[in-house]
Amino acid sequence: MKVHPLLETWRWYGPNDTVTLQDIKQAGAAGIVSAMHHIPHGEVWPVADIQKRKQEIEAAGLVWSVVESIPVHEDIKTRSGAYQKKLDNYRQSLVNVAKARGIKTVCYNFMPVLDWTRTQLDYTFFDGSKALRLEWTDLAVFDVHILKRKGAEADYDAATLVKAEKKFTTAEKKWIDILTENVLMGVPGEASISIPQLLASIETYKNIGADGLRDNLAFFLESIMDTCEENGINMTIHPDDPPFDILGLPRIMSSKKDMLYMLDRVNRPANGICYCTGSLGAGKHNDLVDILKAVGERVNFVHLRNVTKEPDNSFYEADHLTGDTDMYAVMKELLAIQQKRKEPIPFRPDHGHQMLDDLNKETFPGYSAIGRLRGLAELRGLALGIQRSGMNDM
Repeated sequence: MKVHPLLETWRWYGPNDTVTLQDIKQAGAAGIVSAMHHIPHGEVWPVADIQKRKQEIEAAGLVWSVVESIPVHEDIKTRSGAYQKKLDNYRQSLVNVAKARGIKTVCYNFMPVLDWTRTQLDYTFFDGSKALRLEWTDLAVFDVHILKRKGAEADYDAATLVKAEKKFTTAEKKWIDILTENVLMGVPGEASISIPQLLASIETYKNIGADGLRDNLAFFLESIMDTCEENGINMTIHPDDPPFDILGLPRIMSSKKDMLYMLDRVNRPANGICYCTGSLGAGKHNDLVDILKAVGERVNFVHLRNVTKEPDNSFYEADHLTGDTDMYAVMKELLAIQQKRKEPIPFRPDHGHQMLDDLNKETFPGYSAIGRLRGLAELRGLALGIQRSGMNDM
């Protein structure tokens, strides 16, 4: 029996993931979100590798529903170096994904240098479970005292700078090393970057600026739209995480205004949105239901998680149904959008607390099994409850 019309999916990092396909099947998800993390950014994804991954997933009785992600190389984001070659490779990877048949959605982001950024990967709750957190003072410690970015002090108020200096001067080396590793992590499951690399990239993006980065995103999209539409691929851009400037790096996909601008500038059917309640929800300026109403027709993929914001820019990842985001209102609007679609919108429980037996395991940050299983169960129940009780009034 079909529980609700959305497609429940689960991110899987491949054969090296401690969460197995059998685990995912037991969680009740039907679709898999996966990528070729072993292939360097900017290189072509071989058909054979894609087919092998697809066969592994299908052998477990699941379907590869979304590619997350085909990373956009820094040369493309900066429109420099070998960017034309990297664009050729990206287009070929899209063609090769389409050859696998059945995969229609590709997620990506256009965040400079770093992927999502957190200062703590083991923030402990009252119940002993652990979550991801961005602590503003700790980011100032990294930015001002470890990275030593020129002009960094101007991005923090006086009280934060005082706390950051005190924390840095009294911190143990182990804490400083962990903080540095967390911020420089890059893409989970792949290589981190170094402080010299980050400083060089910050200088590059300082010269490009937000407007230049928007131009480069539009250029990237215009360069791949024909390939996408010829091969039945829908692109979905993931919002910036966090959705505000950090470390001197510009953010251009952090608000409703940002999304509407890019959808209008590259107004092609294959140019779509990955709606992430966690990334957008970390911004005090964002009304998540309002954003979903505005861009819902172009949403091809959904990440559902929750955050709790603090007076400064700090936030931590809450349980899926608690935190500052009204997940009931979000889910109600998402189901209303789904009613107008023939194909089910894929969503996944994004991140999850490390809890129970997973506290004793090495897992990708945010991607342990049990916390996401809890999140998926809660979201499934929420969707079913809304559908059964109120859909006729929507």
